[in-house]
Amino acid sequence: MTATNAVAGAAERRYPIPPADGATIDRDAQVILVRYENHIVALALACPHQNAAVKWLPTDGRFQCSKHDSRYTPEGVHTAGRATRNMDRFPITRDSAFVVVDVSRVFRSDQDAAGWAAASITV
Repeated sequence: MTATNAVAGAAERRYPIPPADGATIDRDAQVILVRYENHIVALALACPHQNAAVKWLPTDGRFQCSKHDSRYTPEGVHTAGRATRNMDRFPITRDSAFVVVDVSRVFRSDQDAAGWAAASITV
């Protein structure tokens, strides 16, 4: 995935709104942009259990931790495995045909459930 108008180290990343359901990864920013059932979320690439990278399994429609096999829905909700919470979400807003992700902070579902739930846009 290529972020537009992104500067290395910048607090914001802009991405075109994905045209269809699926997950795309910006490894440089450690962001996974997910479009699923008319919602978009920006998830942290690291599993909250031990910070190992998660991978998208398109045929299963879910994420899985590469280290201990924790599993997550496309929205980042924990469903199985050693992790004890959902994947972290970045604050996200819509600007015309773009998604703007604030990579300077994250919402943890166990510390800010309302912020985590609100870190989504509808398309």
